[in-house]
Amino acid sequence: MNIWLLIVGVGLVSLCLRASFLVLLRGRQLPERVTSSLGLVPAAVLAALIAPELLYSSVTGTLDVLNPRLVIGLLAAAVAWRTRNVLWTLMVGLGLLLVAQGLGWR
Repeated sequence: MNIWLLIVGVGLVSLCLRASFLVLLRGRQLPERVTSSLGLVPAAVLAALIAPELLYSSVTGTLDVLNPRLVIGLLAAAVAWRTRNVLWTLMVGLGLLLVAQGLGWR
């Protein structure tokens, strides 16, 4: 029973935190700097999620600049930059990752 109370409590706290911005900032104009900075949040979150996966070895758990995932990530980033196509980027990145794992690279 305690675990359910904890889950409901954490959910309510999360809901209150998210709703507070909608309630407190209703009808107010945010400064231009804040508005332009909020546009960078998705890229920062994506980088924070991807960087550890690319930089740390899944075998040793330490920083590894020769990690095959980093090389594959850089190749996928090059495809994304060159083609500006999400589908091609995913196909190249996932294809190379499958090949690397098939060859036993972790």
